[in-house]
Amino acid sequence: MAFVVIGVLLVLAKLLDVWPVLMWSWWTVLAPFGLAILWWAWSDSIGSPQRAAVRQMEAKRVARRLKAMEALGIKRKR
Repeated sequence: MAFVVIGVLLVLAKLLDVWPVLMWSWWTVLAPFGLAILWWAWSDSIGSPQRAAVRQMEAKRVARRLKAMEALGIKRKR
C-alpha cells in the first residue's frame, strides 16, 4: 500500500510541476507502481493474505464459541 501512495504522490508532483520531480523521467515516477505489483505478487505467492484470513476466521470462531458458552452459563477453563 505504501508503494501505491508514494506512486500517487509522485504522479501528482510530476503533474503539478514540483521541482525535483519535474526533472525525473516518467519511468522513475511510475516505478513505485511496478514495485507495488511485484510486492503483491510475492506476498500472494508465499500465502501471506491467506494466512491472515485464516487467523481472522479462527479468532472469530473462538469469540463465537466463548460467547455461546457464556450464554449457556458454562465457565471456561483457563
